[in-house]
Amino acid sequence: MKNETIIDSEVTCSSSCGISKIQKIFAGKWKIMILWTLHERTMRFGELNRALGDITQSALTKQLRELEADGLVKRYVYREVPPRVEYSLTETGNNFVPLLEQINTWSLENL
Repeated sequence: MKNETIIDSEVTCSSSCGISKIQKIFAGKWKIMILWTLHERTMRFGELNRALGDITQSALTKQLRELEADGLVKRYVYREVPPRVEYSLTETGNNFVPLLEQINTWSLENL
């Protein structure tokens, strides 16, 4: 029998790796749920907060700002008194919805 040596190799993912970029964008605890909730319709902050449940207002604000900076969520401020702000998915955010649907299906079937 021949002796075989198995060499452990570490798989690295540089900053140009797509998975690394995705991990950075979706690292927030609530980001996937925010996108999933907004894919149904445009929502105001309070509506989104109630729909998500246990999220604090500060956490929701932070995660919405990050998703907006990453180009996935659009914030629209109406010039009204009192002020009205609505959130919706951008085209890029909407392009992610089919992947979210696949993840949802996989989760229901496998977890």
